[in-house]
Amino acid sequence: MDPVCHTLVGAALAETGLRRRTALGTATLLIGANLPDLDVLAYVASPVHALWLRRGVTHGLLALALLPLLLAAAMLVWDRLVRRRGGRAPPSPVVPSQVVLLSLIAVATHPVLDFMNTYGMRWLMPFSGRWFYADTLFIVDPWIWGLLAAGILIARRKGAASVAAARPRGNPARWALLVLVVYIAAMAASNVAARGLVRRSLVAMGYAEPQRLMAAPRPLNPLGRWVVIEDGGVYRFGTFDWLRHPRFVLDQFVIPRNPSGIATATQAPTVRRFLSWARFPYYVTERRPGGDVVHIGDARYTIDPTDSWAAITVPMR
Repeated sequence: MDPVCHTLVGAALAETGLRRRTALGTATLLIGANLPDLDVLAYVASPVHALWLRRGVTHGLLALALLPLLLAAAMLVWDRLVRRRGGRAPPSPVVPSQVVLLSLIAVATHPVLDFMNTYGMRWLMPFSGRWFYADTLFIVDPWIWGLLAAGILIARRKGAASVAAARPRGNPARWALLVLVVYIAAMAASNVAARGLVRRSLVAMGYAEPQRLMAAPRPLNPLGRWVVIEDGGVYRFGTFDWLRHPRFVLDQFVIPRNPSGIATATQAPTVRRFLSWARFPYYVTERRPGGDVVHIGDARYTIDPTDSWAAITVPMR
């Protein structure tokens, strides 16, 4: 998910009353909710390098164990060297065990949310580069923003931190997080049901059972999905909407997956890195006066490999 979503989750967790467990509680939750995105520094090398490295080592199961400990240590060092500087004791102490607990909770929310979109997650890094996809949420979901922001603002207005101890069920931030969990579960169930209906529809149209299928969430429309189908040597596309009849409509447009003549291009390190990330790769050869090039795109994000962040262009060798 996007940084706004991760930050709002951290802030909502703080407003549930978790921030009162220790000094620097809010800071710990906000930083922890974003910490796995340290791998954004890979963009310094190149966009393709970032595709190769992102959602990997800093998001995997090993990172879930190590990053919270590193964050907790950093918060304790900050408390000792900065917060307590001057010899005057701060009004409330930093509790090491609670800082570790909040770090664990905050860091864990990040890869779980990232797993929910079509970009995917590599849970087993650094031991395996296998990608896992939930195809549940669009990567930028304003409905989630609004839900969490409302819970945070109402909680602050009502002084939810003090109310939580006496009436925890009345905490607006907790209710917002609970509704978020229900929303994610509903979107996940919608994805499973949509995939099944699309498969049955394709068979009814006379097509073979799809080799692979993605029903991707669409922006602003929780009831609609963008469908990519691997059918032999081509990708087919369609749209799905629960409020439409028929719910699934197959487009006539297709993209050939792997035309002849690209084998040599795929040997370049840049191409191998791109393909380690691409989920539905396809290849388009373009003849140029100075030599032929191959455009390689990922059909889950673009059908135009000449102008997209989800595509690269390499010379034929």
